[in-house]
Amino acid sequence: MKFRYLPMTDKDHHQMLQTIGINSVEELFSDIPKSVRFQGRLGIPEAMDEYSLLRHMKALSGKNRSTDQLVSFLGAGIYEHYIPSVVNHIIARPEFYTAYTPYQPEISQGELQAIFEFQTMICELTGMDVANASMYDGPTALAEAASLAVSVSKKQKVVISRTVHPEARAILATHAKGLGYEVVEVSHREGVTDLAELQTIADPQTAAVIVQSPNFFGNIEDLAQIEKIAHQHKGLFVVSANPLALGLLKPPGAFGADIVVGDVQPFGIPMAFGGPSCGYFATTKKYMRRIPGRIVGQTVDEEGARGFVLTLQAREQHIRRDKATSNICSNQALMALAASVYMSALGKQGIQEVATLNINKAHFAKQRLAEVPGVEAVFDQPFFNEFVIKVNRPVREVNEKLLAQGILAGYDLGQDYPELENHLLVAVTEIRTKEEIEAFAKGLEVL
Repeated sequence: MKFRYLPMTDKDHHQMLQTIGINSVEELFSDIPKSVRFQGRLGIPEAMDEYSLLRHMKALSGKNRSTDQLVSFLGAGIYEHYIPSVVNHIIARPEFYTAYTPYQPEISQGELQAIFEFQTMICELTGMDVANASMYDGPTALAEAASLAVSVSKKQKVVISRTVHPEARAILATHAKGLGYEVVEVSHREGVTDLAELQTIADPQTAAVIVQSPNFFGNIEDLAQIEKIAHQHKGLFVVSANPLALGLLKPPGAFGADIVVGDVQPFGIPMAFGGPSCGYFATTKKYMRRIPGRIVGQTVDEEGARGFVLTLQAREQHIRRDKATSNICSNQALMALAASVYMSALGKQGIQEVATLNINKAHFAKQRLAEVPGVEAVFDQPFFNEFVIKVNRPVREVNEKLLAQGILAGYDLGQDYPELENHLLVAVTEIRTKEEIEAFAKGLEVL
């Protein structure tokens, strides 16, 4: 037996071939013409024994540099926040760590209640009536919101601001291609959605208007004005929002949003080199039965005791393509639990205090960096914990030189916005110190 976790013997191999009526693996693929089959060996390393493989993988992982060694001002959708130790203590418990979607309520009350609490807290933050039991991440939640809007409105046009995260817009385009609706993007003006252009583009054929606030540049959008434009022709108003910012900002629900989506990564979920994360999806009662993914509801058992169950949707709704509200067929329950523990540990006051620290430190950093010769602060807009600066040389060069000083400087906006060449998106969270911000500024000064 060569491999510890693949215990298939030669006898097992032979029996499998006999069962399907062939004599060799080669015969299994005989229907594929040899002219289109790969000839030779793949250019991959030979198999290793377990000890050698572990050494090899540790050596590869050792080449990574994380925020344990670097000071990060990099955000753009994934942020470094403090995670209370209680979060990992709870989610590492085996009853949560190994749990799957809780279809059997009689043995899943703990998991179901945890998800129910997550939904409740998301509703409180967003000002919406109902939320689901989480989604893969924020961008897929946004795409699902567009799909819902197209489905209920029977319209085939979705309007989205270019201030929405570029990766979310890319995922939306992929969904649109599969479902056959059109996506039209609206330009930005001074770091926020161009309302005049949005007014022109949004028309009676528009299923939804989608914006992000705080947007990809960190700026706060004028949701009150955008709501009027979105609803003018009876389209849905969809807002993507950083949930931490909602600890202080007026919630999208108060502006008349029909759907609010986002990513709860700031709530107790590590950066982890980009994932996994957890999306939230909240809406009004009107669209409750069209929510993608799972919903947990509160009920009572036959003895009148409080209990929790998956509700409003049958399991088959997610696995029967022709009946499904979406093709989302699972959730990020473990990550949603992490967010729930985080929110519970900090409470309302704690989340407000963390959000305030993000705002204050980001505003201090923007002011300090703008004092550096060759650095210009752009976009004179209210912002949360991210802002944009312009540097006098290619951002890639700036990032490489600061990386050598142990600083992750930020995101190169020129990659996604050609008009913003030499512009750097900087994120400042509650864990950044005044000394670290000063080191960042001095690093820019000596470039």
